[in-house]
Amino acid sequence: ERAAAGTFTGMGLELGGKDPGYVMEDADLDAAVDTLMDGATYNSGQCCCGIERIYVHESLYDAFVEKSVAWVSNYKLGNPLEQETTLGPMANARFAKTVREQVADAVAKGAKALVDPKLFPQDDGGAYLMPQVLVDVDHSMEFMREETFGPAVGIMKVKSDAEALDLMNDCKYGLTVSLWTKDEERAARLGADLETGTVFMNRCDYLDPALVWTGVKETGRGGSLSVLGFHNLTRPKSYHFKKA
Repeated sequence: ERAAAGTFTGMGLELGGKDPGYVMEDADLDAAVDTLMDGATYNSGQCCCGIERIYVHESLYDAFVEKSVAWVSNYKLGNPLEQETTLGPMANARFAKTVREQVADAVAKGAKALVDPKLFPQDDGGAYLMPQVLVDVDHSMEFMREETFGPAVGIMKVKSDAEALDLMNDCKYGLTVSLWTKDEERAARLGADLETGTVFMNRCDYLDPALVWTGVKETGRGGSLSVLGFHNLTRPKSYHFKKA
């Protein structure tokens, strides 16, 4: 953006995300765990719209956490060229270092890491990084505010839609959000107040070529996919003809 300033160069920028999930009391618990944990760890968490923080209604919180830890613990970290591997390395050791630093900072401030390191002896302190689920997290921690971009996710308990909405919007990024409920009207109401480019209901980390892919706040500007995506890559030209 700085390099293009003053040049009238058109830009489309996607700069990051800290995408939340919200699991309401009427959610399909098993589907939510399966989808959100996959969304948090897919490609070793290296996905712009990966799930990085999850807010769960207090009535489902304990069960969600227990099932999520079990789900993540089943991964097999290792060489991606080996058949038994289900979780590969980070793209660069410095990316893994950022994740480790965020997790360590959160734990030092009171968070609890629930995935047992003994299950992942392949974690070498470098690019090979074990997945992790953190609880007792809050928004004073960098782990819940800054993009992590790795296989680690924080889970918080909430009592109401209002509390969840405030927490989801308490972020400088706004790419996607994943809402889990059987009530479409409720999801739509929440979606209208969410500061995000995309609202998912009962899914996450998904692209539809007919829908624009865009973000708000410090996630960026412009968009891709859909007819609006073409508009971001073209220059309009108008013709006004009047018959003589």
